Amino acid sequence: MKIIATPKAPQAIGPYSQAIALDTLVFTSGQIALQPNGEFLEGDIVAQTHQVLENLIAVLEEAGTTLDKVIKTTIFLAHMEDFTKVNEVYGNYFKLHKPARSTVGVATLPKGALVEIEAIATR
Repeated sequence: MKIIATPKAPQAIGPYSQAIALDTLVFTSGQIALQPNGEFLEGDIVAQTHQVLENLIAVLEEAGTTLDKVIKTTIFLAHMEDFTKVNEVYGNYFKLHKPARSTVGVATLPKGALVEIEAIATR
């Protein structure tokens, strides 16, 4: 088991790792719209979703993998009415490769985030 950490994504805001690699699998922690410098991106759902996915890319790259090797994602939304906008952004990152996915509506997310995404990938 290897702990994955990169300065190209925001540091954990609690007692957890950005990701854990185990053999050929990588399990990322949920990413919110924190920028690598730790500041929260106060944008709309589109801007926040872009930041979340860029954070995931950075963590996955540090683990030796890419979005093309993601096998499952889970999306947590503060407002299910944002589902269509998140899908549009998400679809620009996952064009040909479409991992399995769950989307869950939640009451609140850390820092007042609108979206959080976690992933499982192979490497």
